[in-house]
Amino acid sequence: MGWLLYIFAAPPAAAAVLRVFSAVLPEGPSRLLSFAAFCITSVYCMTLCASYGVVAAIPLRLTGYGGLSQWTVARAFKWTMWLSTGITFRVQEWSGRVEGGRRGGMEALETRPAVFVGNHQTELDVLMLGCMFPKYTSVTAKKSLKYYPFLGWFMALSKTVFIDRANRATARAAFDTAAHTIRSERQSVFIFPEGTRSYATKPELLPFKKGAFHLAIQAQVPIVPVVVGTYSHVLNIKDKIVRPGTVDISVLPPIPTTGMTRADADKLTTRTRDAMLEELVRLSHVSGVGEPQALPRERSVDEARGTMKKRTGANVVPQY
Repeated sequence: MGWLLYIFAAPPAAAAVLRVFSAVLPEGPSRLLSFAAFCITSVYCMTLCASYGVVAAIPLRLTGYGGLSQWTVARAFKWTMWLSTGITFRVQEWSGRVEGGRRGGMEALETRPAVFVGNHQTELDVLMLGCMFPKYTSVTAKKSLKYYPFLGWFMALSKTVFIDRANRATARAAFDTAAHTIRSERQSVFIFPEGTRSYATKPELLPFKKGAFHLAIQAQVPIVPVVVGTYSHVLNIKDKIVRPGTVDISVLPPIPTTGMTRADADKLTTRTRDAMLEELVRLSHVSGVGEPQALPRERSVDEARGTMKKRTGANVVPQY
């Protein structure tokens, strides 16, 4: 019993000691110690919540509510991280614009089933999911995560779509299974179409992979774009900087795929990326004090990019 208590008590104790030293040391060492404390705290919170998820997923699946497993763990992670690090994400109500009778914002998050797509910046996006994750939604993840203790166990029990990126045939089979689950169980999926973390410090997107869009077309469900403002003022992995703060999320109106075929995947990918880049430029405008400041909506990506350049002197170059 003593070793179990040690396992649970040692990480938060180590993080607390690092924070105490960071408060009295010069800026350079203080920043590194604060970053180390944040990393320890984040891994500890994730392990704790994943352990809870393993326990919670079993009765939820037995009672027919397995689709809620990832949502309940996501909310647990949201609150544990906010209490221990002071970092959180929030969906902006002003993101609820209307296009073709379809509304964004919180209403768009209630779309079911759907394929949600979001920009991928750092490891902190796990917390972003914790703060906005809709009910009856699952994530996609690389197959290797399936074998991680606690986290992998929970993901395997909670309808995660595991993708073997090295094997095209098995990856396609996984998406076929996901499409069937989306239709038959009305279970939504969240995918990062960039495929990897960008570690962006400016409002920019990596090229999009088309898997999410083929999946949405195959299942004939809408794409719901989720845009997270650039948050390097809160977490900068390269410079080892971490600060408490709130990061804004904008949810765009759903993009319908009804009647589309595989031949439309390229156009759907481009349309979604353009809309997300426009919103990212607007959402992630950085003022002189380094805080996110929303820009007025522009009529096009080029106009939004031009406004960003005028107000910041930055040349925002898209990566197609």
